[in-house]
Amino acid sequence: MIENKYAPAAGLFLLSEPFMPDPNFKRTVVLLCEHIEDGGTVGFILNKTLEIKVSDALVDFDEIQNDLFYGGPVAEDTLHYLHCYGDLIEDSLHIVDDVYWGGNFEQLTNLLKAGTLDANKIKFFLGYSGWSEGQLDAELKENSWIVAPAKGSYVFGIQENALWKNVLHDLGGEYSQLINYPENPILN
Repeated sequence: MIENKYAPAAGLFLLSEPFMPDPNFKRTVVLLCEHIEDGGTVGFILNKTLEIKVSDALVDFDEIQNDLFYGGPVAEDTLHYLHCYGDLIEDSLHIVDDVYWGGNFEQLTNLLKAGTLDANKIKFFLGYSGWSEGQLDAELKENSWIVAPAKGSYVFGIQENALWKNVLHDLGGEYSQLINYPENPILN
């Protein structure tokens, strides 16, 4: 497998290696939102929808017909969101480019209901992807993940089913060859 050029950090992507057997992470792109060197890591899967709309899962969100995303297998009963409105939503954390994580949920709700925000610039997630201290480092040593630079345009601008391949293609070289690997190496 190819050696990582980047160390994990908030604002970077984790791409699952082409043959990852874990169904939670098969061909996924995770945006890392928090990485503490002697602690844990938190991120959200950007390219895995739950096949339900935000309006189906949240009371009083009838106007949001966007897909609800599967953030990861940790705390699947919690709601998280990424958005492009850091200057409008208090307490949101800047992640990369114009992408922010969380913030004042009541303020977000009021701005959405008032029509001030474009719902297409917000992604809602059930659950998150998390690693305890040392866990992600161990998985990186096993070549389970590829660490890549993140771009805000990837978070909101690329179709989910093309995201994994697009990021690998942009990494170029040996990484772009991984695009054509089958999901099951036996089929190679």
